[in-house]
Amino acid sequence: MVLVFLDLRFSIVQQDGACLGSTSESTVSDQAVPAPTPVEFPSHAPYLLIGGGTASFAAARSIRARDPGARVLIITDEPDLPYMRPPLSKELWFSDDPSVVDTLRFKQWNGKERSIYFQPPSFYVSPQDLEKVENGGVAVLTGKKVVHMDVRGNKVTLSDNTEISYDKCLIATGGVPRNLQVIERAGEEVTKRTTLFRKVEDFKALDKVSRDTKSITIIGGGFLGSELACALGRRSADSDLEVIQMFPEKGNMGKVLPEYLSNWTTAKVKSEGVTIITEALVKAVSFKDGKVEIKLKDGRVVKTDHIVAAVGLEPSVELAKSAGLEVDSDFGGFRVNAELQARSNIWVAGDAACFYDIRLGRRRVEHHDHAVVSGRLAGENMTGANKPYWHQSMFWSDLGPDVGYEAIGIVDSSLPTVGVFAKATAKDTPKAATEKSGTGIRSESETEGTASSPVASSTPEPPPVPEQKDNYGKGVIFYLRDKVVVGIILWNVFNRMPVARKIIKDGEEHADLNEVAKLFNIHED
Repeated sequence: MVLVFLDLRFSIVQQDGACLGSTSESTVSDQAVPAPTPVEFPSHAPYLLIGGGTASFAAARSIRARDPGARVLIITDEPDLPYMRPPLSKELWFSDDPSVVDTLRFKQWNGKERSIYFQPPSFYVSPQDLEKVENGGVAVLTGKKVVHMDVRGNKVTLSDNTEISYDKCLIATGGVPRNLQVIERAGEEVTKRTTLFRKVEDFKALDKVSRDTKSITIIGGGFLGSELACALGRRSADSDLEVIQMFPEKGNMGKVLPEYLSNWTTAKVKSEGVTIITEALVKAVSFKDGKVEIKLKDGRVVKTDHIVAAVGLEPSVELAKSAGLEVDSDFGGFRVNAELQARSNIWVAGDAACFYDIRLGRRRVEHHDHAVVSGRLAGENMTGANKPYWHQSMFWSDLGPDVGYEAIGIVDSSLPTVGVFAKATAKDTPKAATEKSGTGIRSESETEGTASSPVASSTPEPPPVPEQKDNYGKGVIFYLRDKVVVGIILWNVFNRMPVARKIIKDGEEHADLNEVAKLFNIHED
């Protein structure tokens, strides 16, 4: 058992590390100071999980399922218990509850309410009880960072020099948001008016900014940037908030969607009240006369109150050096084998894992479903399953409750694509999809699904919704490499991911993709 001494003049610490209250130093200077009280950490954890995100939680659940008496310790540098990140840029912004930043509870598109946290505090055991509790359990050490790994000695060192040994270790450190160098060099006045969006605290901070300022500019046209643009744009309808989104591509999601669909998406984002600036390359950022000034390489200038930089994720691989682990030079992340193992007794899952896909080659994936699946598999293999990674994980993005898509495989706009579209009905929205599945995190309901022959519905269909511009109401987009489908986007088509997964797994050439599209029942009416 490791004893860590805390000075009670300043704070009382919960088992999860959260501060319950504090007293200023001046009010106790003339009082007797109580002796420091030890807070106990386990000196050994049979299963040690580094990182407190989705992959770690999925691994913990998987370990306990196969080893019911397992003692699992999660170490996270965040102050929060494990939670899901997707709602931070999706549903939370559409909540009518003014206290949502405190409760972190939200209504899913299907109207059901839930918390972003996977489990309440009562689910976990306290770290100091982990070694003593009879049937094991999962403990979370919050606000602590692992800074060194001794692979030969099977132990880690925390930032406060505490050492904890392990039998099996999972690295699920995720990543940190990238920033633009021009912002980093711009000085304190700019950096303190810039949000790098990733965590609960970032959601809370941006929520406050959106209520207190008149202008927000989002730099980045990918998933996160476009979701936040729609969310803030929707909020601007009830306020004087100006929302601007700029990116280097010609349209939203330009690196993923074919040009015609990217243009359609851009029109959708504009309709939410967002000013779009395309082909925008940032040259310099400065702070002048109370405004952040963004200069573009073509001479355009944008003045704003706050910047959100949504320009990608950098995998957190700081432990590679001390652990002697290989980092992939092309994709980033820790290189692992087919069983997600980096070295003996060390596995990696989630955003930080660079794995070999037997169908699509070496990859690194930064999405919720991959974190769930890879975390679960790593947990199984930590308990002796020796199973290879084969699952094609999916990801999804919603531009509000009415437009959404799910994707699988390699979706890259530089690849040849074939799109097959049909007229949408009222059931072809994210909201309707979650009403059918009963879950707001769609991957949780579909990851165990298997493909089967589609059966036409015998119930009457809802009436068609008004026809959307260019007829991109719903459809399937196939991405091809050497005439073989390597990626699929289901555009306002839901609960069909097992079919898409099977098509990619089969790896066959298809003479007529219009016929393949029929497997997704997009022409039902």
